Amino acid sequence: MSDEPQVAPTEAPGAETQPQLALERIYLKDLSFEVPSAKVFTSEWQPELNINLSSNAEQLDPSHFEVVLSVTLTANNGGSPAYIAEVKQAGIFLIENVAQEQLPQLLGAYCPNILFPFVREALSDIITKGSFPQFLLAPINFDAAFAENVERLQQESAAATGHA
Repeated sequence: MSDEPQVAPTEAPGAETQPQLALERIYLKDLSFEVPSAKVFTSEWQPELNINLSSNAEQLDPSHFEVVLSVTLTANNGGSPAYIAEVKQAGIFLIENVAQEQLPQLLGAYCPNILFPFVREALSDIITKGSFPQFLLAPINFDAAFAENVERLQQESAAATGHA
């Protein structure tokens, strides 16, 4: 046994200020599937699809954010609703030491991109279990969608202040 004091290992200088982004949990926040009428199963299947996709983020504490990717798919067949499927896929992300100006891009594009395969699978599964043909949501470029949304908001802001 040694009389020398034990020294705990220390982190490298500046390690506490390194940007961190980590996915801590993915979970299904909400799932809904409705077939308004069984008559849909007795007619020819020629659906008209309407897809709504959105995401939102909520800060849970100083370093954790919940990001929710929501998809609502409405299928009409012969002018009548065939089914309505809604999936809200969520994730808890640890985000620390990230510049404030980078946060909207991370929460609005990067995190939804991580959640997308999970929401796509959940949507496909519930539609198939509803006895309908498989539906696969097409890939989405969240970076482009985020950039378009930022540009649209800037234009609306400029128009509202009279600087269009």
